Amino acid sequence: MTTKTLTLDLLAFSFAIARLDPQAAIPAWAQAGALASVTRTPTELSVVCQSEQVPDTVHAQRGYRCLRVLGPLEFSAIGVLASLAAPLAGAGISIFALSTYDTDYLLLQERELDAALACLAQAGHQVRPVREG
Repeated sequence: MTTKTLTLDLLAFSFAIARLDPQAAIPAWAQAGALASVTRTPTELSVVCQSEQVPDTVHAQRGYRCLRVLGPLEFSAIGVLASLAAPLAGAGISIFALSTYDTDYLLLQERELDAALACLAQAGHQVRPVREG
């Protein structure tokens, strides 16, 4: 595992993780905002986007905040997510992780944000102030 200190940006928005039928069309609301991720499997269509985008009628977990690892990260980088997930798991903090071509994102329940930030700082990582996107 890497022992490198990572820098993370705290995104300014609240996010939701929605679950739709696996055959559902990708809705327009799922493609807007500072971060939008759509994943289709045989059993679901998962959408991560800003909470305000998700209609109240959609089954979703709301109230997440997002940390973005400063990137771009090399594909050969080892242990990036582990260096973040391990201390958070040790503190009993659940994460929802997303990876893109350039970097990784961690979604955490807003009620656990302060504890998560303290935990990550104690593990040697730096979290920068709120960023718009």
